[in-house]
Amino acid sequence: MKRIIKNVAVLGSGVMGSRIACHFANIGCNVYLLDIVPPKLTDEEIKKGLTEQSAEFRNRIVNTNLQNVLKAKPESLYDESFASRIKTGNFEDNLGWLKECDWIIEAVVENLEIKKSVLEKVEKFRKSGTLVTTNTSGIPIHSMLSGRSEDFQQHFCGAHFFNPPRYLPLLEIIPTEKTKQEVVDFLVYYSDVFLGKTPVLCKDTPAFIANRIGVFSIMAVFKLMKELGLKVKEIDTLTGPLTGKPKSATFRTADVVGIDTLVKVANNIYKDCPNDEWRELFKVPDFVSKLVNNNWLGDKTGQGFYKKVKNEKGEKEILELNTETFEYEPSPKVKYASVTAAKQLENLKERIKALTFSKDKAGEFLKKLSFMIFQYSSNRILEIADEIYKVDDALRAGFGWELGPFETWDVLGVEYTIKLMEEENLKPAKWVYEMLKGGFNSFYKIENGKKKYYDINSNSYKDIPGKNEFIILDNYRANKPVWKNTGATLHDIGDGVLNLEFQTKMNSIGSEILEAINKSIEIAEKDFRGLVIGNDAQNFSAGANLAMMFMLATEQEYDEIDMAVRMFQQSTMRIRYSAVPVVSAPHGMTLGGGCEVCLHSDKVVASAETYIGLVEVGVGIIPAGGGTKEMTLRASDKYQEGVVELPILQEMFMNIAMAKVSTSAQKAFGMGILRNGRDKYILNQNRLINEAKKAVIELSDQGYTQPLQRNDIKVLGKSALAALLVGAFSFHTARYITEHDKKIAEKLAFVMCGGDLTAPTLVSEQYLLDLEREAFLSLIGEKKTLERIQSILTTGKPLRN
Repeated sequence: MKRIIKNVAVLGSGVMGSRIACHFANIGCNVYLLDIVPPKLTDEEIKKGLTEQSAEFRNRIVNTNLQNVLKAKPESLYDESFASRIKTGNFEDNLGWLKECDWIIEAVVENLEIKKSVLEKVEKFRKSGTLVTTNTSGIPIHSMLSGRSEDFQQHFCGAHFFNPPRYLPLLEIIPTEKTKQEVVDFLVYYSDVFLGKTPVLCKDTPAFIANRIGVFSIMAVFKLMKELGLKVKEIDTLTGPLTGKPKSATFRTADVVGIDTLVKVANNIYKDCPNDEWRELFKVPDFVSKLVNNNWLGDKTGQGFYKKVKNEKGEKEILELNTETFEYEPSPKVKYASVTAAKQLENLKERIKALTFSKDKAGEFLKKLSFMIFQYSSNRILEIADEIYKVDDALRAGFGWELGPFETWDVLGVEYTIKLMEEENLKPAKWVYEMLKGGFNSFYKIENGKKKYYDINSNSYKDIPGKNEFIILDNYRANKPVWKNTGATLHDIGDGVLNLEFQTKMNSIGSEILEAINKSIEIAEKDFRGLVIGNDAQNFSAGANLAMMFMLATEQEYDEIDMAVRMFQQSTMRIRYSAVPVVSAPHGMTLGGGCEVCLHSDKVVASAETYIGLVEVGVGIIPAGGGTKEMTLRASDKYQEGVVELPILQEMFMNIAMAKVSTSAQKAFGMGILRNGRDKYILNQNRLINEAKKAVIELSDQGYTQPLQRNDIKVLGKSALAALLVGAFSFHTARYITEHDKKIAEKLAFVMCGGDLTAPTLVSEQYLLDLEREAFLSLIGEKKTLERIQSILTTGKPLRN
């Protein structure tokens, strides 16, 4: 049966329900968001003359909840205008809307009786065949079926979104025995392709997969913290990005999610899993119970494991909880030799091995924690999931781990770690020994660019289902690259298409990346259909190599800087004017030079979560890798006869002058960075490189012709320059910008207006490139610019001087 999801209802407008509604609005659905009618009028409503029949009163709860989510950070919508796709109502007046819906999502409070009551009302209004799902973090799905019709039961299952649903890709899909297979198949497909999710099919067991393993790992941290005498910040250092976990690590995550929420999940697992061999671990430790009793629940109450305060200087400071004294105190510096050494290792797998097998307390903690998670995960297989990849997918997509438990186990070596686990009395499940006995030494293996998993039931390696549309560059490591240098690798990704992968720190662009761009295009022009520029790192590129520029500027090597900028410009122009199509696939931070690479590509296929912009003004310079030229060119292309041209140029100018960064790929269209009708974005980042590859093939098959350089760019000259300079002067006079900001803005305006021209004139791209390079060189030696660059390099924070 073919399904089209056009109208969606979300029942329950709490933080989760409202955010789910926003994400469906992001993808273009009409959304009905409903909640209960308030119990009574407030004094303020009575003063306003409202009655209990007034829509403003009856929809107060749903409207307040939605507005709170719309104001909250991080943003739930790709664009503010998408809020118009959400229509609010209540359970008493508007359930009739359900007749129009293709998917009804129940997201009310975690209470079985309340959920069953809402689902009973749903049945009276839904049309036959409509999908109904419940968003629950642990209530058994089958327990909601009683009293429901056969058609309802066949089209009902659990669909557990993780919060915030825009940013966390996991969607746990939990069918019951009554759920039709075609419903399950559709939800898996739709959530992947349209919602951008990592769908994981779960068994209907307590806490499903991600929370069962993820909360176990948190409770294990609590246990080891006390045993080894570790501090809050020490733990978060060891369970954060250093070991491939989110920046929020353990305790910061608990504060964000809510310590009371964590306690509820742990208590439910303890209650519902009497046969779990680690059941006693889920008993909430005293120091966590005390936090709940004190109402120190994390961010929602202003303090938890961390607390923000102002110090004697009036500066913001974050203190950590001493779990022994229950006083807040400054975090001590983490001084383990293994941590210092590991920070020098760029490769995550090497870092994990070095840390886990180190001989200090940090290594002891990580070793014991890893072994506990390995044992627990192996024991849960067949209970919560039949396949190991589902556990890894769930932890990566739901908890933000870069490697799941079984992937991490492979990194440390399965056979080797088992001996150590036995010494710690943490033997894994029997099936792991049988796997090794059968000659299978790892949980995964790569074959022909595809990742296979060890299947317990067949005692063999199998393809991971649903990954055929993914190109994961890690899976190509076993192949000999087409070309490689110290900062980049060129892969053959099939069908005559190459992929250039940046591999520097933060994927910053220096001479090795520029060399790789030019060499990749040269190779592609000779033997291939085209080139994708994309990677699987956390961010596409943080921009040009500032450290190199800072070093050259402090040594006053201006000829070297001039040559470096020329090389950058030549490289971006090589992207624009290659003989084969070049498609960029940005995601995450795509700043400065990374943005300039995209601006010069034939097409951009971006992840929806792309934060892109020309941010050079923040470090005291202007974009000089073709970025200023390109935005001037795009302004020129928007000029039409009879249209006032200055506002178009002003908008492009302000985007650069204010170092604006899009908060989504959608926002980048409004900024002129992505182009309507040419560029696009997709929601599932796992599909990004494959979609970019398809774009290369499509451009090639259409008969790609090498473009000609432009010499028809209209610049507006002195009249526009005067207007922009007056604007900069006004901002400075009103103290919105500093004297140095004003100077940078004046240089930027000079370039974008075409220099000292008496009238609007048509100029070439090279003319503008020369102007932007000259402006860059005049700013890079300024003392205040060097101070800004130094601040970014040493603290990671911009300096306004």
